[in-house]
Amino acid sequence: MNIEALQASWRQVERIGDEAVQYFYSHLFLAHPEVRDMFPIRMTGQRDKFFAALGRIVTNVETLAADPEFVAQLGRDHRRFGAVAAHYPAAGASLLATLAHFHGRAWTDELAQTWTDAYYAVADIMVNAAEAASDTPAWWDADIVATEKRSVDVTVHTVRPHQPYRYQPGQSLAVEIPQRPRLWRYFSPANAPRPDGTFDIHVQVVDGGEVSATFARNARPGDRIRLGAPVGNAFVIPPGAVDNLLLIAGGSGLAPLRAVVDGIEQQSRQGSVPRVQLLHGVRTSWNLYDHEALQALTEHPWFSYTPVVSEDPGFHGVQGTVGAVAARGRDLTGTTALVCGSPAMVTATVAALTAAGMPRHAIRFETFGQAPVADQAGRSVDKVAQWM
Repeated sequence: MNIEALQASWRQVERIGDEAVQYFYSHLFLAHPEVRDMFPIRMTGQRDKFFAALGRIVTNVETLAADPEFVAQLGRDHRRFGAVAAHYPAAGASLLATLAHFHGRAWTDELAQTWTDAYYAVADIMVNAAEAASDTPAWWDADIVATEKRSVDVTVHTVRPHQPYRYQPGQSLAVEIPQRPRLWRYFSPANAPRPDGTFDIHVQVVDGGEVSATFARNARPGDRIRLGAPVGNAFVIPPGAVDNLLLIAGGSGLAPLRAVVDGIEQQSRQGSVPRVQLLHGVRTSWNLYDHEALQALTEHPWFSYTPVVSEDPGFHGVQGTVGAVAARGRDLTGTTALVCGSPAMVTATVAALTAAGMPRHAIRFETFGQAPVADQAGRSVDKVAQWM
């Protein structure tokens, strides 16, 4: 495989931008109209994520064999959309047709073979990963059993899966709501597993998000939603693995870290646990939607909590950006940091911690195989769990 030629040709397609992605989907849906129902009605966000995922694969193609997890997770994710092995040749044919169209005379037999080899190497990983996961459901049905509006833009839904759903505190899952079919978005259980199988999901309205506003404002008890398999291990802390945890949350990025704290609280009933410092950063004081519960947890000698507000001069507490506050005047020796929030917040926090002398390997954040992406205003955008 000529990796240099592969990557150079991809850079050319990147310069073309959305026109190339539109051509791909038009070709796919015309040649195979039966797959159209696998995709959302509005394709704008889907096109963006397809481009981002394919770009990541091509950029890292040299390490694909040694580190296939990003591609394998895509294969497992695609089970939710009804993708089967027979669909991959169709997508491959449309991808090659798109590349040939935009490369024109530069599309040689050698380049076509390079792309064919690369595509089917990726497809094999995805298909094998999907087949290996076939002993688990493609998705879990769950009911919303309670809803609590915590602030102007944060709602907490309590959900109960119909079948046993096993996850570890700190993991996330893709969710599809009936009001937005085929638009899966990642959320995190905000508690450790409970005996009754329920868990809470924190939903914050994201400007321009196709799912978050509807999920926060229109979903009701009795609604049936779908859950993808739990993913992510960056925030999974085995008992006894660390002595000091620094948890840094921005907005509803609190959810998975709240689950980590909940799990540690359960462990504390059986033995020793790490020292935990939690900082929750928000823009205004009314965004501190879990303040009372977190304050109550400070009765435990191993737990401390600091609310941080960045855009409310009247707040009588710590002010500033949460990453800068976390890195300032704190002994970070022997500490493991878990960072969760918008992509811009994660990037800024990691930079602040490393500048303060914290080793990069001691800072954990979850990207589901993708680099954090922010919109022009620095806000997070809804994550899409589909690329093909």
